[in-house]
Amino acid sequence: MVDEVKFKHVMPVQIRFSDVDIYGHMNNNAYFSLYDLAKTSYLRDVFGYKEEWSKLGVVVANINADFLAPVFFSDELIIETTVVHLGHKSMTLLQRAVNKASGVLKCQCRTVLVGYDVATKEPVELPLDYKQAICNYEGKTLEELSKPIG
Repeated sequence: MVDEVKFKHVMPVQIRFSDVDIYGHMNNNAYFSLYDLAKTSYLRDVFGYKEEWSKLGVVVANINADFLAPVFFSDELIIETTVVHLGHKSMTLLQRAVNKASGVLKCQCRTVLVGYDVATKEPVELPLDYKQAICNYEGKTLEELSKPIG
C-alpha cells in the first residue's frame, strides 16, 4: 500500500547531535519528535496559519513505527506526510523518513489522531470543513479518504 501512496507534504529535517545514540545511528525515539514537527507543518499547510485549525483538538490514539534501516548523523533526511484515512472522529496519517540522497525508506509511521473536546474530555466528530480542507490538499474526495484501510 505504501508504494501507491502519494506524499504531497515533504519536509527536510535536521538530525541533531542528541538524536544519535552510542551506536552512531539515530535513536528510535528521535523519529517521533521529527514526525511531530512534520505533523505540525502538514496541519499548517492544510489549514493555513489561521486560528481555526488550532481550535480543533486532536489527540494521538495510536502510533506505530516500522524501523527499516538505520539513519546516521551525516544523512540528509526528509519526512513525508499524508492522510490515508478520514473517519467520523479520527484520521490516520502515514509518515515516512526517507534518505534524501538515496531515496531509501528508513522508517514509516502510522498515527491515528482523534478529534477531542478539551472542555468535556470526550472524543468529537471531525468537522466536515476540516475534512474537506484535507481532501482539497491531498487532491482526493472524501469518499476516497473514507474507505476502510486494508
